[in-house]
Amino acid sequence: MISVDLRSLTQPVGIMRIMATILTLMAFSLVATVGYISSPYWVWCMFTWCFCFFFTLLILILEFTTVYTKLPFAWDDFTAAFAILASIMLLVASIIYPTFFTCNNCHRQIGASAVSWVCFGVYTAEVVLTRLRPRGQTSGFLSTLPGIMKMLEIFLACLIFTSLENGQYVGSPGLQWCVAVYSLCFIFAIVMILLTLGQLTSFFPFPFDKLAIVYNILAAVMYMTAMVIWPLYSLSTNRRPSDCGHHCSWDKLVVITFMTILNFIVYTLDTVYTARLVFVVNNQQ
Repeated sequence: MISVDLRSLTQPVGIMRIMATILTLMAFSLVATVGYISSPYWVWCMFTWCFCFFFTLLILILEFTTVYTKLPFAWDDFTAAFAILASIMLLVASIIYPTFFTCNNCHRQIGASAVSWVCFGVYTAEVVLTRLRPRGQTSGFLSTLPGIMKMLEIFLACLIFTSLENGQYVGSPGLQWCVAVYSLCFIFAIVMILLTLGQLTSFFPFPFDKLAIVYNILAAVMYMTAMVIWPLYSLSTNRRPSDCGHHCSWDKLVVITFMTILNFIVYTLDTVYTARLVFVVNNQQ
């Protein structure tokens, strides 16, 4: 039996979500009226606003109709994790869009950038409110530090994929290995999050937390090889062209290098923290 819960829209978190829905729609609409720009960074920003709008609206509808109570996963963990992910995505979009696509006379672009920054603040406030709830609603995996690092690993991989172009790695086995690293780690991180979100980890015939440690070690080692190979093959003999403009392909190589280093650091921290939880904290209990 589906009922209506008006309180889900009038409580502080619900109000924050309504504001976020309106603001993301405003940012998307302002940029859409300017017209399409052939740039993966433009597509990423538009995807961010559309993604946040759709899922925030979906969360509002599911909580308003109480349908979320019938879903087979930890709802509070999912909403807390989504707010964190949306905050990170909007932070990056709010930096990328004004950096690449605004000018002194670009009023709608400037307006979209300002709205995006406000929306980032709204999602950040939702994260704070969610984590201050007294009922322990953020005890699920995705809203813990290991879960946040898993989402960050996926997010950084998405930025790498956004910057990749076929001509950058075709014909180079070394760079193809790096793309394979990004793809494999991305897929397995998503699988681990879905297994945890669906509460399917108990069906494994061996401890899932130890499997996570093994995966993190392998991912960190693979990213370490990519951290060395990608700049070696893509930048060492390839200087920035003198006619490289505002949306230069060479700059994307630098972005991929930087994101690879960041993801290696995150995977390393994830490995150390998870190992500490499993082998030190759990043994003391």
